[in-house]
Amino acid sequence: MGRHYTTRDFFRQMPNRLLARYFEAHSVLRELDFAGMRETQPEELFAAWLELPEGQRNAMDAEMREIHALSCEKGWCAIRDEAQWHLRNAPELFTQFVEKLAALDSHSERAMVTFLDHPEFWKGATMFYHADSLPYWRKRKGFPHQPASVHEEGRQALAAGISAYFHRIEGRGKNCVVDAFRRGDLDYFFAYPEDYSQQSIEWIDGKFDRRPHKPAFEVIYVYSQKEGTLDLNFRGIRNAVEPLQAMFATEILKLSELPADPKDERVYDLNSLRERSFQFVYDPASGIRSVAVKKLRLSSRAVKGDRITLEADAAARREAIYDLLDEVGKSARLDTYNVTQVELAAAVVVDANKPPKSVTVRVTHPNSCSLKYDDVDLKLRKMLVDSGIEPREPTESMEFTEGEADEA
Repeated sequence: MGRHYTTRDFFRQMPNRLLARYFEAHSVLRELDFAGMRETQPEELFAAWLELPEGQRNAMDAEMREIHALSCEKGWCAIRDEAQWHLRNAPELFTQFVEKLAALDSHSERAMVTFLDHPEFWKGATMFYHADSLPYWRKRKGFPHQPASVHEEGRQALAAGISAYFHRIEGRGKNCVVDAFRRGDLDYFFAYPEDYSQQSIEWIDGKFDRRPHKPAFEVIYVYSQKEGTLDLNFRGIRNAVEPLQAMFATEILKLSELPADPKDERVYDLNSLRERSFQFVYDPASGIRSVAVKKLRLSSRAVKGDRITLEADAAARREAIYDLLDEVGKSARLDTYNVTQVELAAAVVVDANKPPKSVTVRVTHPNSCSLKYDDVDLKLRKMLVDSGIEPREPTESMEFTEGEADEA
């Protein structure tokens, strides 16, 4: 869920010196004495803001909402990633950029300085931040580690394929554009096909009216040449998923057809987490301060559908869940149950000046994990790998009744 934005709060959180630079760049509010205004007291500025023409305010409000969105740890991560690609041939300049912005007092300042002084980083950073916030990604494996064609020819071919497909099948998508960005080892492709016409209720020049317009909808690809995988984010009919993957394979990877999707037989073996002696492994430099099990779901190997769910306050005492497990074990044969879901309570430092952030991680058999791919979640994913909690080939210890894996 996005953080709430109001113009007044934006003015309150942003230092006056940066607000002065922002409005100077737009050639407005030059009569205000920003240096003389008290920090976090934006009443004078807000009153002057309300007197600006509506068209000017609307344009700047859209920019300020973007700056506000990136004024967080996830936004700072996206900015760094985009800057690293632009400065890939000058690592010393990237180091200087990171050190300069890291020395600022807040993520709000880092976002504003990037917007004002490094506009070449801005578009990619906003795109990465948006992608990091999206759920419901579909992964396909089995690609032959081909490099992605990020040039105009490949992007235009992909756009044409997406446009033709949706226009033929659904009557929308007549126009489409595709943008490509590099992020570490990953290639991101953002496609924007034309959606159905809509009427929105709007205030236009002080008049309340309905205005027809044609928005775009999104198709987002994230390709890993190293892993041979393609993640797709598309909120629409399931039948479109494979055709969209096939277009990427032929137009961007230059394959003759979409490779077969090998079924992923790997599963999480979560039974080790029922042991009181289990230790989570992580680098203290990652910012992770603690990890504890707060919930266990046990599924019977003998009777399909029989489950036991245990939940304890891990914040009060790390081993509380194991005390509860011992009590239940006095009246139930827990050796006939597998652990099919765990919830972990992790404490992660994202701001040195604030208490650690509480993050819940849910891992479910056979191979589902609630973590996304932003900066914090990537650290927690590495913790799972280092702790031995990663999908692996099934073993005899994971003997599920028929259908149990699907129910899990």
